[in-house]
This record gives sequence, C-alpha cells and structure tokens, in this order.
Amino acid sequence: WVLAKLIQFLVLQKAPAPVSRERRQFLTLVGLGSATILVTATGISLMDEDESVPVTGDGVNGLPDVNASTTSGPAQSPPAGELNNRIEPAPGTRPELTANENFYRIDINTIPPSVNGETWRLAVGGLVDNPLELTLEEIRSRPAHSQAITLECISNRLAGDLISTSMWTGVRLKDILEEAGLRQGAQEVYIESADGFYESVPMSDAMDESTLLVYEMNGEALPEPHGFPLRIYIPNRFGMKQPKWITRMEVIDHEGAGYWVERGWSDTAIPPTTSVIDTVAADSAESGSNGANGRVLPVGGIAYAGARGISKVEVQVDDGPWEAAELRDPPLSPLTWVQWRYEWAAQPGQHTFRVRAYDGNGDPQPTEGSEPHPAGATGIHSVSERISE
Repeated sequence: WVLAKLIQFLVLQKAPAPVSRERRQFLTLVGLGSATILVTATGISLMDEDESVPVTGDGVNGLPDVNASTTSGPAQSPPAGELNNRIEPAPGTRPELTANENFYRIDINTIPPSVNGETWRLAVGGLVDNPLELTLEEIRSRPAHSQAITLECISNRLAGDLISTSMWTGVRLKDILEEAGLRQGAQEVYIESADGFYESVPMSDAMDESTLLVYEMNGEALPEPHGFPLRIYIPNRFGMKQPKWITRMEVIDHEGAGYWVERGWSDTAIPPTTSVIDTVAADSAESGSNGANGRVLPVGGIAYAGARGISKVEVQVDDGPWEAAELRDPPLSPLTWVQWRYEWAAQPGQHTFRVRAYDGNGDPQPTEGSEPHPAGATGIHSVSERISE
C-alpha cells in the first residue's frame, strides 16, 4: 500500500519542477527477483539487474537480420554487403540492435495493461468520412513496413540507459488515415491508450511516411510490456510522445492534450544531438606505430540526433585537440543511433576522454549541460580511465 501511494504521488504530479539527477532517479523502490522498479520524473522504469547484453542483430541470439531486404520505405536499411563491410565497434560498445528484453521501458503504471488481442479493436473516428473499427488481424493484413529505429526517453540522463534500438514492423498511420478519409480542418490525431495515457499527434507527424502503427518488434509479436497489440512510432520525437496499448484515435481540428506535456515536459519533444562514450577498452590495446610502447587503445560509443542523423564525431583526451573518430557508417537506418570508434595512441596514467557529435546538417551538439526536464539532457559526456604501463 505504501509503495502504491508513493508511486501514485510521484507519477501523477501535475507540474513537476526541474529536478536533479539524484531526485529524478532518487530511489530504488523494491527488488523483484532479477528486476528493480525505479521511479523517474516521467513514470515507472522496470530495469533488469543483469547487465549482460547480447550481441547485435544479423540473426544472432534471436535478433533479426536488418538490411535492405528486410526493411522498406524511406528509412530502409542499407544492403547487407555495405553493413558487413563496416569497421568493427570498439570492444565494450553497446550492441547496435537491442534485444526485446533489454529495450528500455517507462510506463505511467507499475504493471502494464493486459489486452486481449482477440477482442481488441482500434477505433478511428472524429473528422473522417469513414470511421473505422479494426481488429489486429485486419491491421496486419494491410501493407506492412519494417524499419530500424532508435527510441529514447526524454528523462534519460546524459549517457543513461533509457535509449534502445529495434526493428519495428507495422502499417503506416498515413495509410489508415487516408482509408478513413480526412475531412477539411483536420489538424491532429488524438490517441488514447489502455493504460490511461494519451497524446495528440500533429498532422505533419501523422502523415510522415516513417510513422508506423507497430505490431511487431524485432520480428516477434509486440511484447505486452512494450504495447501489445499496437503502439505508435513517430520519427524525431522522444518516447513521451508515442503511446503504447493504443485503443482509439480521433482526428481533431485543434491542438490536443498530451499526458506529459500537461505535466510540464516539452511540447515538441525533439531529441537534441548527444554522444556517449561506452568504452575505453584498456584491455584491448593493440600494437601500433604510436603511443606508449606502440600501443593503440580503442575508444567507442554511440551518437544520436533523432531523424537528423550524425555526420561527425570527435574525441578529446585530456586537454589535447579534438580529433575525428571513425563512424560505423552507414548506420542501420536513418532513424537509428550511430556507433563510432576512435584509436588512441595510449599513454600510461590517468586520462579523461570527452566526446562530441555533429548532426546530419553539420550542426554541433549542445555542449552546455542541462537536466532532462523539460526538453531532454544535453552536455559533453566524459569518462576517466587509468591506463597501466
């Protein structure tokens, strides 16, 4: 009872003030076997205590092949040959594709709703000529599109783990709306979910060819904790704008409400450009022509800028110059993070590594540090590492 009341108080605040990281993720509430519930400023996070991570895609460990033959649309992945010819990520870099069980979760309730897929219906109404009520099978019978995407929670701290990448399959929202027939004056699509969540999607996002009503995740039926039977994916938006367990969509002629917007978070929720150091692979130093005793040490991580892509990543060691890292290019899709690798001429001692990125337009990431509230964390990520002789 105490736990339930505490969660209810923290989650249902109408207008939370900006908070520090310590308060935003201030308390491990309770252990549940191999998992832990955390309360964040944007809901309930169920985190797996097993930090081992499976290797990336290509049919390994149940993860799907992601390439031009398994994806489609404007976010179609590159051919398999191009992906196979890329550089190797630095040892210790997070996988390029996230297994379903490791994909982050932020919910407004401690227990996700259980929806009966047999009786579930998607209602589409409002300013449409032909209101729809579709079963899951009817949705699955329509032309499907698959694309690799990265999704991030707006409450993710700099270098936090509330960001994941998956291959999602579904129907284009655009196709469903055109089937329903949009009436004059349609401005937004108001969406309701089985868990009480709601969000309103501007028509420009709703009609984007990469916006999907998703029913599969990494080649499997959408898992219940991630929104079964149907969730939405909208490019270039944080997860706070993307409902799961969708039950109803209403086309409206005005700006609609949003659950987290009403609680003080960004109305646009566009992810800023960020970059992260995942690994300084001190145990993987290799012989080279430079550095102490000719050792070259790989440093690696990810960079992400929503649908804008990444054009460049640079690394600085101590007070030295910023130097270009090598991108693992092309990425899985235009909608995913990019892995990068930097070969450092290793020197013994304590060293600080920093990283910065530029989006696909060539614009640098924000360097001034900011908390996640209200529009997402920004700043330069750094790590310190002692390098042995």
